[in-house]
Amino acid sequence: MKHLPIVLWLCVAVCSAYPLNGAARKEDSRMELLQQYLENYYNLGKDVTQFFKRKDSSLVVKKIQEMQKFLGLEVTGKLNSDTLEMIHKPRCGVPDVGQFSTFPDMPKWRKNHLTYRIVSYTQDLPRDEVDFAIEKALKVWEEVTPLTFSRIHEGEADIMISFVFREHGDFIPFDGPGSVLAHAYAPGPGINGDAHFDDDELWTRDTTGTNLFLVAAHELGHSLGLFHSANTEALMYPVYNSFTDLTRFRLSQDDVDGIQSLYGPPPPSAGDHVVPTESGTPAACDPALSFDAVSTLRGEILFFKDRYFWRKSLRNLEPEIYLISSFWPSLPSGVDAAYEVTSKDTVFVFKGNQFWAIRGPEVQAGSPRSIYTLGFPGTVKKIDAAISVKEKKKTYFFAEDRYWRFDEKKQAMEPGFPRKINEDFPGVEKVDAAFEAFGFFYFFNESSQLEFDPNAKRVTHTLKSNNWFNC
Repeated sequence: MKHLPIVLWLCVAVCSAYPLNGAARKEDSRMELLQQYLENYYNLGKDVTQFFKRKDSSLVVKKIQEMQKFLGLEVTGKLNSDTLEMIHKPRCGVPDVGQFSTFPDMPKWRKNHLTYRIVSYTQDLPRDEVDFAIEKALKVWEEVTPLTFSRIHEGEADIMISFVFREHGDFIPFDGPGSVLAHAYAPGPGINGDAHFDDDELWTRDTTGTNLFLVAAHELGHSLGLFHSANTEALMYPVYNSFTDLTRFRLSQDDVDGIQSLYGPPPPSAGDHVVPTESGTPAACDPALSFDAVSTLRGEILFFKDRYFWRKSLRNLEPEIYLISSFWPSLPSGVDAAYEVTSKDTVFVFKGNQFWAIRGPEVQAGSPRSIYTLGFPGTVKKIDAAISVKEKKKTYFFAEDRYWRFDEKKQAMEPGFPRKINEDFPGVEKVDAAFEAFGFFYFFNESSQLEFDPNAKRVTHTLKSNNWFNC
């Protein structure tokens, strides 16, 4: 199989070689740019330069129309301002394909469990944030397929991930800041399946630079066998879309159809058939909606309210609501706090001075236990919220205006706590529920939530509590 790299978001810049001035030089540059664009992405032969001297050439018009149709522009066959603007946008450097598509001959992995390894890191982000972004990007595809992924730290993985500069050994050199951001290879042995990221870019966890999660999710789609989509809403659209609200990120149906054409849908989860049938359930889009607790669970987000909880996954825009008792009959309603320790594949649920450990649909033996076994003083009667940070192996417990920090590795409260919440989390006063996603902490208080950057130690957005529900 030929190595076919997916080079993400190539912005082509061409300088005129002709000693022209004014409007003539500008027009010549525009036509050279158009020619190169059509050669790169729309299979225009390199031996038809003479046609560009005749701007009404049927071949030129046909290729412009093909480009405009694919990119969702008005089909005019002319190099108008909208088309020229699109040509200048950062984009992928491989030919365009309509609808969802796979690579030629539909290469795919012949197994459902894949390994990945991060061979080298960028200096732009802490290593744990790079780990988180890659894990989250893989989870995007795991949510909608039978595929599962595990990370290895040495040896050859199915997907090798590297941050590199310029020429990096695959004969497809990067070009410095801007332009090409990354490229990846279709499934297969050796270099196939690998993803390379240009470390000349400024990689960030938000949209102030190049968002690593979004690029990685796109690239890993290629590592799994997807080509490009003409759907402007799709993750696999060739032009970089900088989502400003990551809380609303989800795969388009086009992405889902594409990946499931290769691997099929995910297996059903326990309890998928269970839905509340009684009236009086809370409304997801009630502007006054608040939550008792929020936690992640195996890549999904659980929002607890009274006797119910919503499940929010990346594969569904709308959340699904269930009775707590339909999943975990021994859990109480009206829980106070919940958090997931992913290394243990366990969610801990708190009410009053007790807590339960659950793994998938099973409540673990020995539950409930007293919160005082964790090291809380007797003055604490209940926990308001909790956040567990996988990379740091720390869990933060919030109660009234104070918080404690628990070392998951040592299984002990850290000295020097409790501390005032608003001293270490400026702008945060009272917390009803909390969890971590995309490297941010989300603090819920009544019908509002605060997005908090734990590194910058500041609130970055104020949102409605049900902002995750596409309301």
